[in-house]
Amino acid sequence: MHYQRFYLFLLLVLFSTSVVAQSAISTRETVSGWIKYDKNPVLGGDFGTIFDISVLSETNGYSMWSSWRPKKSIALSTSENGLKWTDPVPVLGPNPDNQWESDLNRPCVIKKGNVYHMWYTGQAEGKSWIGYATSPDGKTWTHRSKTPVLSAELAWEKTSVMCPSVIWDQKARIYKMWYSGGEQYEPDAIGYATSTDGINWKKIAKDPIFSHDPLNKWEQAKVTACQVIKEKDHYLMFYIGFRDVDYAQIGIARSPDGIHNWERHPQNPIIRPGNGWDSSAVYKPYAIYDGKQWLLWYNGRKDGKEQIGVVLHKGKDLGFNK
Repeated sequence: MHYQRFYLFLLLVLFSTSVVAQSAISTRETVSGWIKYDKNPVLGGDFGTIFDISVLSETNGYSMWSSWRPKKSIALSTSENGLKWTDPVPVLGPNPDNQWESDLNRPCVIKKGNVYHMWYTGQAEGKSWIGYATSPDGKTWTHRSKTPVLSAELAWEKTSVMCPSVIWDQKARIYKMWYSGGEQYEPDAIGYATSTDGINWKKIAKDPIFSHDPLNKWEQAKVTACQVIKEKDHYLMFYIGFRDVDYAQIGIARSPDGIHNWERHPQNPIIRPGNGWDSSAVYKPYAIYDGKQWLLWYNGRKDGKEQIGVVLHKGKDLGFNK
């Protein structure tokens, strides 16, 4: 009788320990080696909502182009270390000559030769389009087209295309764009297009190349706002997964060609909301490997305000199954 009570007690202890451990895992803010910077947020505060950014590694540090909601503009900040940023300065604002550019946001900036190239989201009347501009210095921008370079045309794109992520493929001599399409708030899935000149784009399929997984609760509703990086043997995608339209977390996937056979990270989501400034949701990742560690910036939301934070990951190996 004593042994029965002992074994029953032991089972209860083991069960309780397991429940606590599982609870701790499910509520951790980061996994797989990612650590939130202890002085987050790094940009926002009195400037109001700043969201969906693009970052470049420059000779003397970093440049960040952000979506500055109160100004309906894209703003520029700079940093020596990626952690402490200058105040945002608007560099591309609403275009009164084009109705589709009433509100500008969600940029992607790359540097090709001595020219900065920006693809950005223009919004008006509950719809979104993608535009294109170039600059000699990242500050003064020239619109390259009076009309959008990408519009919602396919059934799955519904009313909006936005959140471009563009790379230049030197070997193929083409620009490659991954973009989000669907609802205006929030888009539903990720499509893909190519271009030789940055203006004229060809969508390669009538369906998204990356969609939500209904079996993964954290991304059961939508996947959007990706950043794609070309690695040696694969394309690496950082993306947002939506449990529902208001609750977002960040994951990673990879593909051999950037189009097919996406493999999700075994520990997704890698970044989750916290208890303070990013307690409501975490959005739009943008990552750079600096030779020693990954820096991944994202916008965190608390209630109606979004600000920019950063997470760090030592070493280049992100923990995918070999």
